[in-house]
Order: sequence, then structure tokens, then C-alpha cells
Amino acid sequence: MARTVQEVKIDTRTARSRLAVQHEPYWRLVGLGAHLGYYKGTRGGTWVARWRPAGDLEATKGRGYAKTQLGRADDIEDADGERVLSFEQAQEKALAWFKNGAREQFEDAQRADDRAPRRGPYRVRDAIEDYLEDYERRGGKAVGDARTRADALILPELGDKPVASLTARRLRDWHAGLAKTPARLRTRPGKQQRYRELGEGPEDARRRQATANRVLTTLKAALNHAWKEGLVASDAAWRRVAPFKGVDAARVRYLSKDDCRRLVNACGDDLRPLVRAALLTGCRYSELAALRAEDFNPDGGTVHVRRSKAGKARHVYLDDDGKAFFETATAGLVGDAILFPRADGKTWGRTHQQRPLMEACERAKISPTASFHVLRHTYASHLVMNGVPLPVVAQNLGHADTRMTEKHYAHLAPSYVQDAIRAGAPKLGIGGKGTVTRLRRRASKS
Repeated sequence: MARTVQEVKIDTRTARSRLAVQHEPYWRLVGLGAHLGYYKGTRGGTWVARWRPAGDLEATKGRGYAKTQLGRADDIEDADGERVLSFEQAQEKALAWFKNGAREQFEDAQRADDRAPRRGPYRVRDAIEDYLEDYERRGGKAVGDARTRADALILPELGDKPVASLTARRLRDWHAGLAKTPARLRTRPGKQQRYRELGEGPEDARRRQATANRVLTTLKAALNHAWKEGLVASDAAWRRVAPFKGVDAARVRYLSKDDCRRLVNACGDDLRPLVRAALLTGCRYSELAALRAEDFNPDGGTVHVRRSKAGKARHVYLDDDGKAFFETATAGLVGDAILFPRADGKTWGRTHQQRPLMEACERAKISPTASFHVLRHTYASHLVMNGVPLPVVAQNLGHADTRMTEKHYAHLAPSYVQDAIRAGAPKLGIGGKGTVTRLRRRASKS
């Protein structure tokens, strides 16, 4: 059965002003299977409508509702009956759509769905598959990671469970069990899964809990998608399951300037330009591997990242060293030539960099091994320590806003608190050098 829609007063400006901003509309039943919705955004509201035939989910093949946007609500501007609608005007427009267009839209969606009707209860496996299809259709960039996570850590234990049978206690037990499971190691197909040795330190526990939280996020996203589509009656079971707190605040690791120079010198001929570019731009490995010669603009001193992790393009601004490096790297290349090819002339693949970078770190005496993401952290950390404002760093890294940048790098920024402590802390004379002198690590010969 479909979930019950809670009636909310949305017929006056005053009533709507009291509502909280949320991702889902506030719905009001206006007919059998028909709802008028009010979406409350940060800059005013919008009227929407949804409809589906009365009946059970099998009769409608689980397609949820046909939906349409009606227009803006008269929260700020006066209604004009076209672009801006009062509650009464929105209701009239919704009723007209229910009568003339909703059924046709719903049936078109039915005909476009070539999946066989499901038999039996709606399972967690079905919810995961529906969610991943929808996520990929919306242009999600992490579909592969989400599918791998689900296949390895969700479906084996929960995949065949009917969603309606899930309880908060069952999900909490599953979530807690994930946090006690050692990390999986790369294993050849057909072989028994290998696991990393289970560490007992606080950092080991934090990492396992952080992983459990990421898997829980994937499961909740799939179950919420099923609930929003009307495929399950309630979201109460998983809504009461909370993630582990305070486990995502991992220490950001970055390399010193000496480490950077040793690493560059220790890289092979084809890896070295890629590592130098990462340290000079903060770009992700996938972004660097996709660069073409024409993506460097010598006049503006920028590198054009055509498609980032978030699916958006951006321009990365270079300093003098970065500009000089890219001028050299692009010399003699035609516009669409791969900027940083492998030794065989082909593009770097998803995991091609792992072993060469690990071997370079061993030669450079960098332990633990630095990943390309550590190189990205290195670029950002040194920018912040040199006083570059966090919004500027966020823009060059491609973050949507400064929240992620502040989370990872704010403690490195020069601040009033830092300056005040260093200037005003009591001088007790007990922090001198004594007889101990810190030695610099000697660069290895490679």
C-alpha cells in the first residue's frame, strides 16, 4: 500500500511562511490519487502536482507518480495567473492537468518501462537496482563506486530481505557489524575474498566506522528513493538508524616541500609529468589523465578541466611555476593530443598509476605511500598555509562551496587566534631546544 500523505496547510502566504525549507514538497490531497504540492525553497516556493491511478503497486508496475511543475507561488510576487500562481490558481491548473495530461504522461512512462513486472515482495535488491538506475540517469558520477559498495557489503546480507520487513534494530546490527569487519583487499575473480589484518587501534576503528557510514548512506539513499516513489509504505525503520558520529574528521596528510621534490625525482619518465601537474594544480588523477594540449591557455595562465567529479567544468589558475611547466608540456603538441600519456602513448586508466606511484614513493623514502589524493591535499594545504583565502582554494579545487575546504584545511590557515596565542602565551623558558637536534632526511639516490 502507498504511504499516507500528511495534510499540511499551504493555502495562504502566512501558513506557507511557517513551513521549513526542505528537499521534498508539502503535499495536499485534491482528488483520488492526485496531490497538489508546495515546494519551499530558500528563495520562495513553487507549485507542483502529481497523479497516478488508484490501485495497488502491481497494477501500476511500481512507476510511482506522473509529475509536473505548475508555476511559482505568490510568496513574494503577486499572482498573475500564468507565471506566479495563488493557491486557488495552482489548484485549478493542477485539476486541469489531472483531467487532460496526467494519465497520458503516466501511460507513456509505463510503455517506456521495458522491465518485467516484479513478482513477490519488493526487496532491498530491487531498491538498490532502481536507485542506481535513477542515479545514473540523473548523471551521477559515483555509480560504479555505489554499485561496488552495494554488491560487496549490502546485498550479501540484506539483498533478499523484503523492504517492508526491515526494522531499525536489524539495520543497526548490520551497520555495527560492518564496523567490525576488516577492510577488503583486491582479490582475483573466483578466488576467496582476502581481508586486511584487523587493527585494534583507535584510528583503525575510526576508519572502519567511516566506511560503515558510507555504506549506510548508499543503503539509505536507495531505500529513500523507493519510499519517495511510493514503493514502500514507510521510511521509519531506516530513519531511526544513525551513523557513527565524529568518524569523518580524518587528519589530512600532505607532503613537505622536500618530500615533493624527492617524489618528483623518483618517478618514472611517464609518471613524472603527471605527478608534477598534480602538485602544481591540485587536480584529481582522472582530471589530469583526461587533459588535452588545448586545455592549457597560455594567455590566461589556466587549465580547463572539462568535466570534474561533480560533472561541471572549471578553470584552474596557475602560478608562474605551473604556467612554465604547462608551456613546456604542451610544446609541439597539436590541440587534441593527450597532454600526459603513458609510455605507450595511451591514456592513463583508472588504476594504472597505483603501482608506479607506490614504487616512486618507496624510492623517495615516503612512507606510508602517497596517493594522488595526497598530492591534491598537498597543493591545497600549502596554498592555505601561504595565506590564500579558503574561497579561492575551493574554487581552484572545484568544490561547490567552502564547506569541504574548511573541513579539511581551515586549521592550517593563519588566523587571529593563532597569532594571538603565539604573541601572548606565557614565556616559561621550558620549551628550548636542549641537546636534541632534528635531522633532515637525506634524499635517496635513484
